Amino acid sequence: MSDGTAAVWHVYILRCVDSTLYTGVTTRLAERVATHNAGRGAKYTRSRLPVELVYAERVGDRGEALSREAQIKRLPAAEKRRLVAG
Repeated sequence: MSDGTAAVWHVYILRCVDSTLYTGVTTRLAERVATHNAGRGAKYTRSRLPVELVYAERVGDRGEALSREAQIKRLPAAEKRRLVAG
């Protein structure tokens, strides 16, 4: 970032209109969700609009975000639902 502060990375899960879950990473969470809902996000979500943010966690850096995203994507569906439920 140009002001000298480090970017805050988030791992997030969206619930699509068909009840499937999509996991991603970003530094601008609200903007990214809006991008998905505008049909300009991931190919997966474009045909499953609207999407709803159902889970987000802050992580330290891009590498950690990508690792956590991969970890979540490997979880069985039931485990993802438990994560989202809190």
